[in-house]
Amino acid sequence: MVKILDGQGGTLTLASVPGDRLMVSTSGTYAEIDALQEMLGEGPVQQAMHDDSLVVARVEDSPNRFPVFAQEAVKAFGGPLTVYAVPMHAGLQTVGVLSLYLTDGRLSRGAEDIQFLADAVGTSLMNDIDSLDWSRKARIHQATGMVTAQLKIPPGDALAVLRAHAFARSTDLETVAEDVLTRRMNFSHDRDHLSADDDEGSEEP
Repeated sequence: MVKILDGQGGTLTLASVPGDRLMVSTSGTYAEIDALQEMLGEGPVQQAMHDDSLVVARVEDSPNRFPVFAQEAVKAFGGPLTVYAVPMHAGLQTVGVLSLYLTDGRLSRGAEDIQFLADAVGTSLMNDIDSLDWSRKARIHQATGMVTAQLKIPPGDALAVLRAHAFARSTDLETVAEDVLTRRMNFSHDRDHLSADDDEGSEEP
């Protein structure tokens, strides 16, 4: 697919369940850029899934659209990069995103051709969905559930907490999730600390 469209690299990200993403294929060094978007919760892939439309972004020119992603991607890649994020469909369902990366030039096909090819890939992936390894993402779900229970916050906020820790440690979500599951990282004391601060602040002088 990358060669057909004259891209320099690409990733395939499957998202058959809302809020769940699995990178099923990658070429070159671009997996880091895709993982960065997952960790931050922003970027062309996220936008393409949300809007169900093709997103084209020159990373170095995107601080207003994706402020944190643009900054981190420029540091990670170290040069100009254009991302084409194309939603993949299987029937009427959006099942993921085909991402194509270029360091210079443009793709050799127009938007309609790119979308047609992405949908063909999406349909093919859905036919093989049972053979894909979702175990890594299942661990992120489990860790999110544990943080939800520990901090008594909604799952979306718990995932944001995991993302923030991954970003602060310059690692990925899977590493942080593993630390939570093995109890090397526990957020219960954070909640207790906040409660103590609240009680202390409410005391009469």
